[in-house]
Amino acid sequence: MDKSKEKKMEIELSREEAPGTYSNLVMITHSPSEFVFDFIAIMPGLTKAKVMKRMVLTPEHAKRFSKALQDNIRRYEDLHGEIQTRGMQDQQQSISFRGPLPEA
Repeated sequence: MDKSKEKKMEIELSREEAPGTYSNLVMITHSPSEFVFDFIAIMPGLTKAKVMKRMVLTPEHAKRFSKALQDNIRRYEDLHGEIQTRGMQDQQQSISFRGPLPEA
């Protein structure tokens, strides 16, 4: 495609969203038409956690997101070394999710 004909997209980041939202767990569910990502913050010593953000993606966009994340992890590890995932199997715990189920 001719670069002179490419359209530029301006992306705005609001002042409220700029600091970001902390999450140390994500639960992913899906239906035939969408993937639902619930970003959760679990705090030590507490028995309750809160969904901080919910993102809903189409299956196509979820796959693009997965590939972009893999690419960014590879580039990060090229610069900083392998990310250690110590005891991931041991960290898995029983989590009870109470809330509305995603629907298409």
